[in-house]
Amino acid sequence: MTNPVRYESHGEIAVIRIDNPPVNASSLAVRAGLVEAAATFAKGPEKVAVLMAEGRTFIAGADITEFGKTPTEPYLPDAIMALESLEKPVVCVIHGTALGGGFEVALGCHYRVMLRGAKVGLPEVNLGLIPGAGGTQRLPRLVGIVSAADIFTSARQVSAEDAFALGIADELSNADPFEAGMEFARKVLAEGLPVRRLSEMSVPPTDADSLAALKKKVARANPGHICHLRAIDVAVAGADKPFDEAMLMERGVFLDMMATPQRKAMIHAFFSERKTAQLPELKGVTPRTIRHVGVIGGGTMGGGIAVSCLLNGLHVTLIERDGEAVEKAHTGIARTLADSVKRGKLSAGGRDQLLADKLVTTDDYEALSTADVIIEAVFESMDVKKDVFTKLDAVAKPGAVLASNTSYLDVDEIAAMTSRPQDVIGLHFFSPAHVMRLLEIVVAAKTAPEVVATGFALAKALKKVPVRAGVCDGFIGNRILKTYRTAADIMVLEGASPFQVDKALVDFGFAMGPYAVADLAGIDIGYLTRKRLLPTRQKGERWGDWGDKLYEMGRLGRKTGHGHYIYDDASPKGRPDPEVEDIIAAERKAKGINARDFTDEEIVERYMAAMINEGAKVVSEGIALRPLDVDVTKLYGYGFPRFRGGPMHYADHIGLAKVLATIEAAAKDDAFFWQPADLLKTLVAEGRDFNSLN
Repeated sequence: MTNPVRYESHGEIAVIRIDNPPVNASSLAVRAGLVEAAATFAKGPEKVAVLMAEGRTFIAGADITEFGKTPTEPYLPDAIMALESLEKPVVCVIHGTALGGGFEVALGCHYRVMLRGAKVGLPEVNLGLIPGAGGTQRLPRLVGIVSAADIFTSARQVSAEDAFALGIADELSNADPFEAGMEFARKVLAEGLPVRRLSEMSVPPTDADSLAALKKKVARANPGHICHLRAIDVAVAGADKPFDEAMLMERGVFLDMMATPQRKAMIHAFFSERKTAQLPELKGVTPRTIRHVGVIGGGTMGGGIAVSCLLNGLHVTLIERDGEAVEKAHTGIARTLADSVKRGKLSAGGRDQLLADKLVTTDDYEALSTADVIIEAVFESMDVKKDVFTKLDAVAKPGAVLASNTSYLDVDEIAAMTSRPQDVIGLHFFSPAHVMRLLEIVVAAKTAPEVVATGFALAKALKKVPVRAGVCDGFIGNRILKTYRTAADIMVLEGASPFQVDKALVDFGFAMGPYAVADLAGIDIGYLTRKRLLPTRQKGERWGDWGDKLYEMGRLGRKTGHGHYIYDDASPKGRPDPEVEDIIAAERKAKGINARDFTDEEIVERYMAAMINEGAKVVSEGIALRPLDVDVTKLYGYGFPRFRGGPMHYADHIGLAKVLATIEAAAKDDAFFWQPADLLKTLVAEGRDFNSLN
């Protein structure tokens, strides 16, 4: 195998080139090459070395093919120390991204030049880890503990300009990596700049109040995670130790974190996200062109879809029913783009250009005649959607992809309204559509392969995480949601408090419990869903009716100040309303239910068992292709705690036999609802897990 690290001599300057495409990952060969190059430089006549990388980026992280395997020497900390301990200066040139171990390599060099547009970061917490090659030790010695901890607990990428302001970069350059490195190396020679090792520096004094505030912020932003605060603790402890001891401590904690269930779960989430678009049916299939997107409906969802398309360089034509609605939709899009300006995602000039050059809002369907993809985002009514697709069939150009943003409805039935069902697909965005990353791509019976490929291509263009779904009521995410929400309602009917259910699930790791979510979404949403499904309700099915009572009382959740919780100036995030428990108690009495107590553990077990069981049914029916598709759907669209990896991974973690036992125990009192999935029973009988199907 060709050595991915090359050594060159340019007079008094040595150049060490890393060439390990596509992202110059810090593989075993790269680590060994760096150690060898350091030894060559130490013995050679050159007086200064430039470390740079070929291709589009510096070292963008670890080699993911090595994840989960036993590390092989030389380890990355040793390779970095081989560079840092040199008696002659080493200049690192950063272009593209230097992430994780790549940033740690740069910190081990004596000087750092960043090309404008480059970024650095330590994203290890996204994998349930802490930096393990000096990130928690060298970076605090350079910028202080608080600034360093803000970087490695947020996993954010720091721009070249911000890195220069912090002192991470010694110089910014507009040149290419080689010229930028050579120019700074000549400066080192001309000015006699010395070797400067971060390992020999002390950590600047830490402001205790600022550190405490950061810890509080980090804990609040990452409930349930252990790696973020652990990383801060390691940085703080290392400040009082000799550098060698601090590095050993960091490495020890890093290896401890490698063995945690959280790390395993987050690695699963990391790889699963990348696998959802790897489908055999897409191999060799060319997607259709996507330059111009039509959107029908300018409400919250349609407006969000339009914004997502605009922000990613697509032309958008948005259709509303009349002139007043058109103006309102345009104003809403402009306001959302203005928010992107405030958040630094877009310049004011860029916003104005998008509105002037990329967006058309009109009530004329004929304006969609040149669109490549047309996404319907109107009211969730089959009659309304059928009417829209009948109109689209008449105006859309041949080969245009016709997509419905339906959350529940039958895409086959919608496609039947057109003369081109092969061009129809479901694209289920999640609100707010310009923020939420999940995109369920619902493949109907007659959807053409290139249309499926186009859906995935659009997801990539919009930086979404796509999951292929089959047609059923609710597809993957909402079908499973209905089931575990029903499980929660049944527990409440049997005696649990909705507020206890919410608290138990927040303690488990969800940002919100199901009843707080219902208040946020609007109790009218659940009411309308129940009314839609009323004709299909089966004998023996149990259903909580207090939500309907709240709807009839005008208590629609946050938007009215009352739902399950009370929302006012005293408690803007909501406080439990005792009246809700009275309403539920009256329902229990009317249905002849004797209330019993539930422990928080039992609530979580049943809620998760319902989610997992329905997930197994979704997989066995082919609605989801693999358990990992269920995991990604729940992680990215429904707030499932990432540190638990997704419901199917969590089931593997606790054991499928335990899940089945929970279902069978609950079935003794309610055999209608608690029907174990055949797939779950089969896997338990065979001693296999869900991951075996991935």
